[in-house]
Amino acid sequence: MNRPVFAVSAALASLFIVLSALFPRRAARAVAWVQDGILSDFGWFYILAVALLLLFVVVLLFSPYGRIRLGHDGDEPEYSYPTWFAMLFSAGMGIGLLFYGVAEPVQHFVAPLGAAGGTVEAAKAAFVTTLFHWGLHAWGIYVVVGLALAYFAYRHDLPLTIRSTLLPLLGDRIHGPLGHAADTLAVLGTLFGLATSLGFGALQANAGLAYLGVADNGLPQQLALIGLITLAATASVASGLDRGVRRLSELNLLLALLLLLFVFIVGPSVFLLSTFVEGVGNYLSQIVGLSFRTTAFRGVEWQKSWTMFYWGWWVSWAPFVGMFIARISRGRTLREFVAGVLFVPALFNALWFTVFGNTALHSELFGPGGIAEVVARDMPAALFTLLDQLPWAGLTTALATVLVVTFFITSADSGALVIDILAHGGDPTPPLWSRIFWALSAGGVAAVLLVTGGLQALQTAAIVMALPFLLIMIAMAASLLRALRADPGQDQAESGPALAPAADFALPVSEDAGPGDDWRARLAEVVGRPGRAREGAASPRERTRRELRDFIAATAVPAFAQIQGELARHGRRVAVDRHPYHVRVAVLSGDGREFVYTLRARADAYGAFRMADAADGAGRQEPSRAEVVLVGGVRKSLPLSDCTRERLIGDFIAEYAKWLGW
Repeated sequence: MNRPVFAVSAALASLFIVLSALFPRRAARAVAWVQDGILSDFGWFYILAVALLLLFVVVLLFSPYGRIRLGHDGDEPEYSYPTWFAMLFSAGMGIGLLFYGVAEPVQHFVAPLGAAGGTVEAAKAAFVTTLFHWGLHAWGIYVVVGLALAYFAYRHDLPLTIRSTLLPLLGDRIHGPLGHAADTLAVLGTLFGLATSLGFGALQANAGLAYLGVADNGLPQQLALIGLITLAATASVASGLDRGVRRLSELNLLLALLLLLFVFIVGPSVFLLSTFVEGVGNYLSQIVGLSFRTTAFRGVEWQKSWTMFYWGWWVSWAPFVGMFIARISRGRTLREFVAGVLFVPALFNALWFTVFGNTALHSELFGPGGIAEVVARDMPAALFTLLDQLPWAGLTTALATVLVVTFFITSADSGALVIDILAHGGDPTPPLWSRIFWALSAGGVAAVLLVTGGLQALQTAAIVMALPFLLIMIAMAASLLRALRADPGQDQAESGPALAPAADFALPVSEDAGPGDDWRARLAEVVGRPGRAREGAASPRERTRRELRDFIAATAVPAFAQIQGELARHGRRVAVDRHPYHVRVAVLSGDGREFVYTLRARADAYGAFRMADAADGAGRQEPSRAEVVLVGGVRKSLPLSDCTRERLIGDFIAEYAKWLGW
């Protein structure tokens, strides 16, 4: 556990829940005051920063860096494309699509920005505005965080945390207060962004149950739904990513596609196809102007309720979705990652709003209408009002309600897992009790937000938490660019050995030394340990220890001594610190250390590997290995039998070159 991050995040979240429950009116006023101040003074920053982040992502897509693999060279993706896309869809915007799929286009149709409502032109503008809010900009935000996390975690073996993405900028300082602050902001942003979505899900699930006559529509019922579904989410959390989240994600996608296909077939199909083509074209032709629109000459009230809220919501969700898509994207190339995460979900969102939003607009323009009145009165009921105008309304409403609930569960369990990973320093399998704690905390935050201000409070929470994390995202982009510029993968094929052989480096290697050179140390050991003179008399544990000490003395120390001498010829001061089971090389600059490379000889009990073998079906593993520990806690593990002197020298040079590039 990362105690500072866990303790501060848990304390602040608990304090917010308790104070909001005890003083709901004061909490509502305070939250509204903070939201107004942020959007009035920093709304322009939201608009500019998100536009530039999208531009950064598009440039990466077409750059030579696209060949770099998110993992070691030769790694393959863990999930197939259908499963990958299903998990992207479920983690990203599932609840939001159901909540706003009908409501947002209708609201823009009734009250467009700077134009008369209820017209054909208003309908066209409504669709374009909706695509803008749910399209490339939203997923560009997710790409920045997810790509940085996946790159540093899988390419450089750093922990899967936000602080790891800042290593090229901060160096060792990522382990201090700056790193703790970055991870804490990510935890709180994820918690409140997740609570926003859970609140929307509770509102809409309650509306669906009310339509079916199962429950009344009101705050007590919504709080009960949050409690029940949060408890269901904890069960999914306990089952892990591959079982719980994966299966529910695939179920979500299947149900969503069935509902989408049904509305398309029984709805105005030709009209929908035509508006999709025209609407996407209008969106792409207007995207530059929309990206930088601040409405300064009209006043920012409209932007506060729409674009600025969405950008804040997406940014607050970015640690959650970014972490989640990073975890499921190991082995993909950078170009594959950017193209898949940026365009495929955005295209699906466009199809979703075409089918549901434009079907509602068709109803308003050509009859029977009535959806706009429901949206103005009860936004969560908009989807069910639309379904009521189509055949089999009872069945489709039940299906939509089930879909809301399953999205609720996948958002809660995957969000709780991501928060716990951040709070445990990147550990991909944090303990069950803490995952349950964060799942319950997300439900608690959603509940108090509904009590203190309903929909407005949910929107405010997302916006408030987004501002500080947006600054971190800009630093992440700069850090990622610095790392990519130093990555040799852009000039290499997409497969090959993880470590370059020493032959690629112009460093002379001597073979004069060998294991026999350490005979004095071995003789001293024999003399100092009576009864151990014969190899066969030593215990297995002692033989392993002896093997590790021999490796350090006979292979590692001579290799790093050669590096020390060669770097001295180039004017670099190097300190080699030798211990029985590890050796540390520090390249000195001024009064401090410029780069530190530590090689540790280690061995685990066979039982630990036996459990791994039983789980993975792999063969017996070599217990003795060499671990490389770098600045920032980077680790790689190599079998001791593969660690020749040439291999060690080559790996040191590769890592030192990478560090200098950063």
